[in-house]
Amino acid sequence: MPLYQTIEPKDNTKVLIWKITEDLDFFKNINLAQNSLNRLENMKSEVHQKGFLSVRHLLKELGYGDSDLFYTKDGKPHLKDGKRISITHSFAFSAIIVSDNVVGIDIEKNREKIIKIAPKFIASEFKFLDKDNLVEHLTVIWGAKESLYKIHPNGGLLFKEHLPIEAFKLEDRQARGWIKKEDFYEVYQIHFKKIENYSLVYALN
Repeated sequence: MPLYQTIEPKDNTKVLIWKITEDLDFFKNINLAQNSLNRLENMKSEVHQKGFLSVRHLLKELGYGDSDLFYTKDGKPHLKDGKRISITHSFAFSAIIVSDNVVGIDIEKNREKIIKIAPKFIASEFKFLDKDNLVEHLTVIWGAKESLYKIHPNGGLLFKEHLPIEAFKLEDRQARGWIKKEDFYEVYQIHFKKIENYSLVYALN
């Protein structure tokens, strides 16, 4: 299907979401720079190929071409016009957020296996978990920390230690998250929503 949803959380910030239902040939009908063609050829999974290409279609919705996007050595995406961008895809969905300000985004499928790995990425957050909606609550926390991780400029973050999320309920649809590492100490507004069986989370400064 075409563009699934657009969200404008504040001025000069847009979130675009694509639900991936098309076959691979549909997505290939877009101009790609040589470096993107090389990356695509090295992807063995069709799911990853569709995710990669659907992001280029989302860029097109905002008037950008593939050549307007580039990656720095740390793997972070950037736009040549100076706007900030963050990218995510998971199985049947992909999403981007573009803003004048620093942003991060993540989308994850709500899956039971997150319960097993929770001790690896949460600490104080154990105190406020919703036991009746545990998978979704944990997935939102993971997405929040992933979004913050994408924002931090220098890497080297530990989800459990450096990215605390303040107490929230799922019905709040927002929370506050911190990046706390050495001399980097900043708070961000976390927004989240459920899309089918996925959790979309994005962080704004």
